[in-house]
Amino acid sequence: MTESGRAYARSGVDTNAAASGISALIAALGRIDPGRPRRSILGSGHYASVLALDDSTAIAICTDGVGTKLIVAEQAQRFDSVGIDCVAMNVNDLVCVGAEPIAMVDYIAVEQVDPRVLAEIGESLRAGAERAGIEIPGGELAQVPEMLQGHPSPHGVDLVGAAVGIVARDRILTGEAIEPGDVVLGVPSSGLHSNGFTLARRALLDDGGLSLEDSPAELGRTVAEELLEPTEIYVRAALDLLRSEAEVRGLAHITGDGLLNLTRLNATVGFRIDAPLAPQPIFGLIQDRGEVPDQEMWEVFNMGTGFCCVVAPPGAERALELLRLRHRDAAAIGEVTDEAGVVGLPTVGLVGDGDGFQRT
Repeated sequence: MTESGRAYARSGVDTNAAASGISALIAALGRIDPGRPRRSILGSGHYASVLALDDSTAIAICTDGVGTKLIVAEQAQRFDSVGIDCVAMNVNDLVCVGAEPIAMVDYIAVEQVDPRVLAEIGESLRAGAERAGIEIPGGELAQVPEMLQGHPSPHGVDLVGAAVGIVARDRILTGEAIEPGDVVLGVPSSGLHSNGFTLARRALLDDGGLSLEDSPAELGRTVAEELLEPTEIYVRAALDLLRSEAEVRGLAHITGDGLLNLTRLNATVGFRIDAPLAPQPIFGLIQDRGEVPDQEMWEVFNMGTGFCCVVAPPGAERALELLRLRHRDAAAIGEVTDEAGVVGLPTVGLVGDGDGFQRT
C-alpha cells in the first residue's frame, strides 16, 4: 500500500485489498460457460460491458450505487438528491463506451419502510432520469433489517441501479484509437459526487470536529448541503459530442481513483494534465481538516473534474464549444503522451500509475 493510501485504509476502505478481490471475482466470472457463443465484446475493466445483439447493434450494461454518501443522507434525514446520484453513477459510465443510455432499474434496500423516505428517493430518481433522458420502468424494494442498520437505526437505506444503453457496433468507444498528441478536455464536477465519502466523513466529522449543521466559511452553506450536492450528469453533453463532427477517441468518468481513471482508456499511452480544473472548496476543507496528503486527495477524489473527453487535435476547439453549451466551465486540461500508463500532474507535482500518485 502506498503511503498516500494509508488514511483511506484507516477509514475502513483498503483499495489494495479491493483490487485483489476484484481480480479473483473476475477470474471466476470469466470461466462462465453460457452454453452458446459469447456475446461480450469488451473485456472487464472498461466503464460498461457491451454485448452484441446482432451484426450491427449492441447493448451496454453497467451497475453502480450511491455508496456511503447514503450515511450522510441518513444522518441529515434528507433523501431528495441521492436518486440523482444513483442515475448519474450509472449513465455517466454507460456513455463512456459510446452508448446512448435508455433505461435503468433500481434496487432499494431499507431497514424499515418509511413512505416519506421512499417518496423522496423516488422523486430524486425521477429528476435524475429526466436529466439523463432515460426511463426507470421498474425496480425492487427489499426490507432487510437483519442485514442493514442505519445511521441512526432504523433509518438504514441502500440504493443501487443497473442501466442499459444502445450503441452501434461500429461506434463502440474503446479508447484504442487514442494516440499521443490528442487533447484532453475536462468537464467540472459538482463537488464530491459519490466517491470518497468514507474518507470525507472521517476528515470532516470525526477528525475535523465539524457537524452536518455547521456552515464553514469556505463552503458558504452547511456541510450536509455540500456533501449531498448531487452528482453531475454528463450524458447529454457527451452525446452531443459523439453526434458531432469531432473525432472523439475516448470518454472517462472521473470517479474513485480520480484522474487515474484515464488509464482505463488505453494501456499504451499516458496523460499529462498540465492545466487541471480548479477543485471546489470542499476538497481543500477535507484536506486541511483531515490532514490528507496531496497524493491521496488526487487518488481518492475527482478534485474538480467529473468527466474527460479525449479528442483528436483538429476538432478540439469545436468539441470544447459543444461541451460549454451544457457545462460552461469545461476546458482543455492536457494532452496524451507516449508514457504508457502514466498520468502526470506537473502543476501539482504528482505523477501516477497503477500504484497511485507519487511526488515528482
